[in-house]
Amino acid sequence: MTHLFSKPLTLAAFMALSLAGCNNSSQTNTDAAPADDATTTETTTNGTLQKIKDSGTIVVGHRDSSIPFSYIADDPNQPIGYAHDLEMKVVEAVKQKLNMPDLNVRYNLITSQTRIPLVQNGTVDFECGSTTNNEERQKQVAFSNGFFEIGTRLLTKKDSGIQDFEGLKGKTLVTTAGTTSERYIRQYNDDNKMDMNIISAKDHGEAFLMLENGRADAFMMDDVLLAGEKAKAKNPDEWVIVGEPQSFEIYGCMMRKDDPEFKAVVNEALNNVFSSGEINSIYDKWFLNPVPPKNVNLNFEMSDNLKALIANPHDSAQPKETVAQ
Repeated sequence: MTHLFSKPLTLAAFMALSLAGCNNSSQTNTDAAPADDATTTETTTNGTLQKIKDSGTIVVGHRDSSIPFSYIADDPNQPIGYAHDLEMKVVEAVKQKLNMPDLNVRYNLITSQTRIPLVQNGTVDFECGSTTNNEERQKQVAFSNGFFEIGTRLLTKKDSGIQDFEGLKGKTLVTTAGTTSERYIRQYNDDNKMDMNIISAKDHGEAFLMLENGRADAFMMDDVLLAGEKAKAKNPDEWVIVGEPQSFEIYGCMMRKDDPEFKAVVNEALNNVFSSGEINSIYDKWFLNPVPPKNVNLNFEMSDNLKALIANPHDSAQPKETVAQ
């Protein structure tokens, strides 16, 4: 199996890019050619499996700092993580479905802001990372059955005096651009007249750096992603995750809409991991053991909500049942 790696594109650049750059499986491509309506229509009509078969390459989206879901650690050309492991289970299922054991795999870096457009225009075939499945996004893309459930909370210094969201009045808060947390906290700020200064960082790593350097008083994001940032801090004991969750959200693999054949392959691959119990070893590997690059242990036990999701997989935008933690 050949692994190819693509560098990220700016928002302006990828909107002018097409599938032609993705379909050249003989070399790593950092730029793609302009996408036109005919190409996008052809991808939708023929489906993702046909696109993969014709090109001989599956293009997999990944993140660079969503620890421990999808991120870059020691090898800049090899994404790793809990969601990435599940993503590779999907790749294996596609190989079997198409009877293409030597199918090329190309990694394409995405961000919170670029992930949906890159899936929509066919640059990326699918991605499993830390993308929340919600009703607004379902209008643009499709989601697999969920593979993780989170609550949105705050990361702050232990001596900051911030214990909950009410304590943010007049404070500077950082979150990640293009996320559900960014949208929520801006609305919360307006509705409650909190007079917060809200900074939108380009990714989770940059957001935590702003917090660590004192440019922000708190960082709002999904609890498990906050745990990942806390774990890689210079002094993890200085930081604490606080606040009642403002929402419970489910992560799923994201793909193009109106492609039931490809979605069925993705869901079957995930459901097999769930029903076989393999999900437990994958979870333990990333949440209960030291992980690269600093070999820190998140010590993030599997929640009852996630156990319920694994036992009864679904692709709904909201949790079907939420268990008090």
